[in-house]
Amino acid sequence: MNLPSFRLSRVAAVLGAAVLLGACSPQGSAPAPDAAQQQAQQRNADAARNLDTYRQLLRIHNDEMAVSMGKDILQRFPDSDAAKEVQKTLPEIEKRYTEASEKNRLDRLWLYQVSPMAGGTQSTATIQSSQPSGNDRVQLVLRRHTSWGQSVFLYGRKPGFVCRGNCAIAGTVDGKPVRIMAFAPSTGEPALMIRDDKAFLALLQKAKKITMDVTLADGQKKQTLVYEVGGFDPARWAAVGKSKKK
Repeated sequence: MNLPSFRLSRVAAVLGAAVLLGACSPQGSAPAPDAAQQQAQQRNADAARNLDTYRQLLRIHNDEMAVSMGKDILQRFPDSDAAKEVQKTLPEIEKRYTEASEKNRLDRLWLYQVSPMAGGTQSTATIQSSQPSGNDRVQLVLRRHTSWGQSVFLYGRKPGFVCRGNCAIAGTVDGKPVRIMAFAPSTGEPALMIRDDKAFLALLQKAKKITMDVTLADGQKKQTLVYEVGGFDPARWAAVGKSKKK
């Protein structure tokens, strides 16, 4: 074989190998995704997984966690299909959760107790002032007692309040001005007794917020007491019978 023939044979062999390799390689295969595409795929998978959790929370009526998960989806995956689905239901769920949370907060402001007291039985419904707060809080107490009957009073810290004889407390019920007549107990407790407890209770049961302007005996300090009374539940303020006369 001469040299030109040998070279042609080599070229033919190389070309033949190339054809065989082409025949063995997959036809029309897509190139491997780059880093950006991989990241997008991962984000879509995360959004779909979180959406599935959101749907499950809706099914079991866990509004608190559903709101949290829904907001997370909207923040992390704002342009995703998951976000579009969440936007259809989240506003209503969040509104319902906010209203329920506020109702629960107001309910928890009240404390209801029934206990022995001064030879009888006492039932109380008590709420602390929202303002002032901390150690300066003043209690608003609704009381029923088997011997003393029904009463409503403010109870603070000694030395109590300035009130000589009957005194008028300026206040508001849901922003509407009222005047509440009161008196200081003769026994010296740091309290103000509401003169017309029935009228006050009628106001309270329809109110959301009551304010009362008082004067503290300590330094003649003027103070506005604020009570968020909207969570009062009359059914939980237990009735007590009258004590039997011996």
